[in-house]
Amino acid sequence: MSLTRSRTDRLDGVSAPRRGRAATAAAACAAVAAAVVLTGCSIQDDICSEGEYPVIAVGDTGAACVPDKEQPPKGYVRYPQGKEPKKVDDEWDEFWRTHTVDEEGSIIDAPGAS
Repeated sequence: MSLTRSRTDRLDGVSAPRRGRAATAAAACAAVAAAVVLTGCSIQDDICSEGEYPVIAVGDTGAACVPDKEQPPKGYVRYPQGKEPKKVDDEWDEFWRTHTVDEEGSIIDAPGAS
Protein backbone atom coordinates (compact mmCIF):
# COMPACT_ATOMS: atom_id res chain seq x y z
CA MET A 1 0.00 0.00 0.00
CA SER A 2 1.33 3.42 -0.96
CA LEU A 3 1.53 6.21 1.64
CA THR A 4 1.34 9.02 -0.91
CA ARG A 5 -1.93 10.55 -1.93
CA SER A 6 -2.95 11.62 -5.37
CA ARG A 7 -4.10 15.21 -6.00
CA THR A 8 -7.68 13.99 -6.15
CA ASP A 9 -7.74 12.27 -2.75
CA ARG A 10 -10.24 13.81 -0.40
CA LEU A 11 -9.48 14.80 3.17
CA ASP A 12 -12.32 16.15 5.26
CA GLY A 13 -14.45 16.55 2.14
CA VAL A 14 -12.05 19.00 0.42
CA SER A 15 -9.83 17.94 -2.45
CA ALA A 16 -6.12 18.55 -2.08
CA PRO A 17 -5.89 21.19 -4.85
CA ARG A 18 -8.79 23.19 -3.42
CA ARG A 19 -7.32 23.02 0.07
CA GLY A 20 -4.04 24.43 -1.27
CA ARG A 21 -5.74 27.32 -3.06
CA ALA A 22 -7.81 28.13 0.01
CA ALA A 23 -4.71 28.18 2.21
CA THR A 24 -2.89 30.42 -0.27
CA ALA A 25 -5.85 32.80 -0.47
CA ALA A 26 -6.16 32.89 3.31
CA ALA A 27 -2.45 33.64 3.68
CA ALA A 28 -2.69 36.42 1.10
CA CYS A 29 -5.69 37.95 2.88
CA ALA A 30 -3.88 37.77 6.21
CA ALA A 31 -0.84 39.50 4.70
CA VAL A 32 -2.99 42.30 3.26
CA ALA A 33 -4.84 42.72 6.56
CA ALA A 34 -1.56 42.89 8.46
CA ALA A 35 -0.22 45.51 6.06
CA VAL A 36 -3.34 47.64 6.50
CA VAL A 37 -3.20 47.39 10.28
CA LEU A 38 0.52 48.10 10.47
CA THR A 39 0.62 50.98 8.02
CA GLY A 40 -2.95 52.25 7.85
CA CYS A 41 -2.81 53.75 11.31
CA SER A 42 0.60 55.30 10.92
CA ILE A 43 0.30 56.99 7.56
CA GLN A 44 -0.47 60.69 7.88
CA ASP A 45 -0.38 63.32 5.20
CA ASP A 46 2.15 66.10 5.56
CA ILE A 47 0.72 69.54 6.32
CA CYS A 48 2.84 71.08 3.56
CA SER A 49 4.70 69.71 0.58
CA GLU A 50 8.46 69.37 0.51
CA GLY A 51 10.06 72.78 0.14
CA GLU A 52 7.25 74.57 2.00
CA TYR A 53 6.48 75.56 5.58
CA PRO A 54 3.13 76.16 7.32
CA VAL A 55 1.86 79.59 8.36
CA ILE A 56 -1.18 80.64 10.37
CA ALA A 57 -3.55 83.57 9.88
CA VAL A 58 -3.24 86.23 12.56
CA GLY A 59 -6.37 86.22 14.71
CA ASP A 60 -7.93 83.27 12.87
CA THR A 61 -7.46 79.53 12.40
CA GLY A 62 -6.76 79.84 8.68
CA ALA A 63 -3.50 78.35 7.51
CA ALA A 64 -1.42 78.09 4.37
CA CYS A 65 1.85 76.72 3.06
CA VAL A 66 4.58 79.02 1.81
CA PRO A 67 7.68 78.16 -0.24
CA ASP A 68 10.76 77.91 2.01
CA LYS A 69 12.49 80.95 0.48
CA GLU A 70 9.47 83.26 0.73
CA GLN A 71 8.07 85.30 3.60
CA PRO A 72 4.50 84.67 4.85
CA PRO A 73 1.85 86.66 2.97
CA LYS A 74 0.25 89.68 4.63
CA GLY A 75 -1.98 88.60 7.53
CA TYR A 76 -0.06 85.34 8.13
CA VAL A 77 2.88 84.50 10.39
CA ARG A 78 5.04 81.49 11.04
CA TYR A 79 3.83 79.21 13.80
CA PRO A 80 5.67 79.66 17.10
CA GLN A 81 8.90 77.66 17.05
CA GLY A 82 8.38 74.07 18.19
CA LYS A 83 4.61 74.34 17.78
CA GLU A 84 4.39 73.85 14.02
CA PRO A 85 1.98 71.22 12.73
CA LYS A 86 3.88 68.69 10.62
CA LYS A 87 1.24 66.03 9.85
CA VAL A 88 -2.53 66.20 9.42
CA ASP A 89 -4.20 65.48 12.77
CA ASP A 90 -0.95 65.55 14.74
CA GLU A 91 -0.88 67.19 18.20
CA TRP A 92 -0.19 70.70 16.87
CA ASP A 93 -2.61 70.45 13.94
CA GLU A 94 -5.38 69.67 16.41
CA PHE A 95 -4.22 72.40 18.83
CA TRP A 96 -4.28 75.12 16.17
CA ARG A 97 -7.88 74.31 15.25
CA THR A 98 -8.97 76.09 18.44
CA HIS A 99 -6.07 78.51 18.91
CA THR A 100 -4.37 81.22 16.92
CA VAL A 101 -1.86 84.03 17.39
CA ASP A 102 -2.60 87.71 17.90
CA GLU A 103 -0.79 90.71 16.40
CA GLU A 104 1.93 90.47 19.07
CA GLY A 105 2.52 86.76 18.40
CA SER A 106 0.87 85.56 21.61
CA ILE A 107 -1.12 82.32 21.49
CA ILE A 108 -4.82 82.98 22.10
CA ASP A 109 -8.09 81.07 21.84
CA ALA A 110 -9.45 81.29 18.33
CA PRO A 111 -12.62 83.30 17.83
CA GLY A 112 -15.61 81.00 18.15
CA ALA A 113 -13.52 78.13 19.56
CA SER A 114 -15.27 76.10 22.20
